[in-house]
Amino acid sequence: MSHYQDAPELKGALLGQQTEYKDSYDASLLFPIARKLNRDDLNIDESALPFKGEDTWTGYELSWLNQKGKPVVAVAEFIFPVTSSHIIESKSFKLYLNSFNQTKFDSMTQVQQILTSDLSKAANCDVVVKLFNADDFDCLMPTPFTGTYLDDLDIEVSEYDLNTELLKADASNEIVTETLYSHLLKSNCLITSQPDWASVVIRYTGKKICHESLLKYLISFRNHNEFHEQCVERLFCDIQNKFSMTQLEVFARYTRRGGLDINPYRSTDFATTQFKLKSNRQ
Repeated sequence: MSHYQDAPELKGALLGQQTEYKDSYDASLLFPIARKLNRDDLNIDESALPFKGEDTWTGYELSWLNQKGKPVVAVAEFIFPVTSSHIIESKSFKLYLNSFNQTKFDSMTQVQQILTSDLSKAANCDVVVKLFNADDFDCLMPTPFTGTYLDDLDIEVSEYDLNTELLKADASNEIVTETLYSHLLKSNCLITSQPDWASVVIRYTGKKICHESLLKYLISFRNHNEFHEQCVERLFCDIQNKFSMTQLEVFARYTRRGGLDINPYRSTDFATTQFKLKSNRQ
């Protein structure tokens, strides 16, 4: 369990608390959490991050009223850069989006502008917000993963608490470029201990990782308590610190909870090798 779980900054978080669901717009519901809490635990200097990337959230349950009182529904995409000083606590994000339900707005453009302003202020960065109407929902279908599938490996597993020592180099000592993926990443919410399920893709150039050891390492997150973004940064740092990769990308696609999913992406070379999380979402 991470030592920052009892940090004073988390005391006001809404996760795990009984809360009233407001259906009138209220930006004060957003609860920012400093990324520094986790990054201190990983010995990351925020002025010189060892990775680039972003956190892409998808909001599947966004609705509001037009000026005639008729409901409008949309799916939203929220992109937070890793350089933001704060993340948004997920339950507060859900409550905030829910507060749009019975509020009248002039247009989808107005809603997008309000979301952009509120989230950018809360995260202390420029957040990108994209809204899709019902006819555009098809463009949000996930693209399938490609690469070497790890989950069919016939391994014996006995460790379910995070253990970096499980990571081993392949005996061949080859320098390779490969993409590996697994659907077996499971961790727990830092505050509520509710399970979080994810598929993870690791693409790298460097000393070949023993595939069996990587799968065991991923499974060792099973009882680990951390937020989604923090787990991916830990994955990235553990692999990079162990193997000093020339290039490294780690992307996790978490299943949605309460209408929101979170998809963190970290890379040594974000500008040229960013994963396309979904099809047709340029």
